[in-house]
Amino acid sequence: MSQVAHIDEALVLWLNGFVGRSAALDALMEALVSDYLVPVLSSLVLLGLWFSGSSDAERYRNQLVTLTGGIAVGFSNALVTISNLLTFRDRPFVDLDINLYFYAPTDSSFPANPASVGFAIATVVWIRHRRLGAALYVLASLWGLARVYAGVHYPTDIVGGAILGVIAASLATGLVGRLAFIPRHVFKAFRAVYIA
Repeated sequence: MSQVAHIDEALVLWLNGFVGRSAALDALMEALVSDYLVPVLSSLVLLGLWFSGSSDAERYRNQLVTLTGGIAVGFSNALVTISNLLTFRDRPFVDLDINLYFYAPTDSSFPANPASVGFAIATVVWIRHRRLGAALYVLASLWGLARVYAGVHYPTDIVGGAILGVIAASLATGLVGRLAFIPRHVFKAFRAVYIA
């Protein structure tokens, strides 16, 4: 076993060892580990940006952030899918004697799709709004931590997913930057019917 794999397992066993020791910690992790809390909060941030801005130019830039965030999520899911076609890693609850504190996913543990999505959105927002993006990075990191705590991911799964999320955000930002004339016309049509 490599040194990285040994550290990976040790961290999962250590974090998962806290399951059941504190009702408050378990409740927090149960909320964070879910497939809903962090994605919904991140989506609400993007939705809020869509409608925010003190001028037309600022609102347009914020709408580009929202559009780029949606594209980045699509790219991050595509990158995770491609990675899963190339390699498969069992989940910690399969390999280790731990307390599974979540449902038992059957797809590859590496890379972590939640980390990929969370970091893709955080990166896109961070490029334009540093503080808001930093808060989303913290939220995405807590989501990843909760997934390790629950026994469904190794720490390196989270790191791998985060890297793919940043790559996806960079690709989406580059694409939207090169094709900015398309959203400009689409947003103009949206404004005509009061949805932008």
